[in-house]
Amino acid sequence: MTKVRMRGEAVRKFILANVEKHPADIARMAADKFGITRQALSKHLQKLVGEHALKQLGKTRNRTYRLAPLAHWHKTFPLTKTLAEDRVWREDVAPSLGQVPQNVLEIWHYGFTEIFNNAIDHSEGTLIAVDFRKTASTTQIAIHDNGVGIFKKIQAALGLIDERHAVLELAKGKLTTDPARHTGEGIFFASRMFDDFEILSGGIHFSHQFDKREDWILERDRFSSGTAVWMKLNNHTARTTKKVFDKFTSGEDYGFTKTVVPVKLAQYGDENLVSRSQAKRLLARVERFETVILDFNGVASIGQAFADEIFRVFAAQYPNVALLELNANSAVKRMVSRARVNAKP
Repeated sequence: MTKVRMRGEAVRKFILANVEKHPADIARMAADKFGITRQALSKHLQKLVGEHALKQLGKTRNRTYRLAPLAHWHKTFPLTKTLAEDRVWREDVAPSLGQVPQNVLEIWHYGFTEIFNNAIDHSEGTLIAVDFRKTASTTQIAIHDNGVGIFKKIQAALGLIDERHAVLELAKGKLTTDPARHTGEGIFFASRMFDDFEILSGGIHFSHQFDKREDWILERDRFSSGTAVWMKLNNHTARTTKKVFDKFTSGEDYGFTKTVVPVKLAQYGDENLVSRSQAKRLLARVERFETVILDFNGVASIGQAFADEIFRVFAAQYPNVALLELNANSAVKRMVSRARVNAKP
């Protein structure tokens, strides 16, 4: 392959990777990055338009570009006793993915079948709808059921006061409302395999974005009914299911031994994390893990009682659980250190 051809492919790959976020100024961005003229860059854009990888909208100065759908369909599946996730995968989803790298295929196989099966077993609805969209850069699948809603069901099963508490429990992992049939690991691992993973149910929106490495809640207008899950993945990601499993498991049996708990999810609105009850809510069920990483990203400060409950009281009660902090600022670190000093005999 000549250098000119390699450079041309690099330019077009950059365009496809960035056009979603920069539909109006992608030409300027690419020209600046590769040090080429707008005229030369225009040839690359027209090539992608000709290959049906891009859609061109508008004229001259108002021209914008969008990723063109290579495949797009929407299907509804009645939730009957014979509905099975592996059949929908084999007959509908896998053929639409087409020729993608094996690691990408494996991620989609795991994520789609886990989420679709959860809807079958837990939603208590009457139908499941799937929306599939593939472009030259990414693939997105949305799965929507018309059941009771995932957060409401978790709230009821665990006796939680608020639906928002269910998001925190979901983020920890090892959570299931049907332990006889599920381990509670599917959503946890699926959310960490995709570039974007979102759940909308009721008035709660849960999101995990791989590059941001955090979980967050947004309250919004109440969703019509049931649960909607969106998964998005770059068609050429180097990520693998093994890498994700290895990050949170150990041993030959891949035991789910490690979790990352986003501390910010225990915080609602402008309230401060100061009480022992908040700490107990944060720590619920984490004794099931060997290593618990408390991610303080986005947490400005914590109170003495909150820190003491975690790093002295809980640590003494469960000495075999390793508590580690991540992304803690200086104010948080001081409170953690103080609690740990008080824990020493």
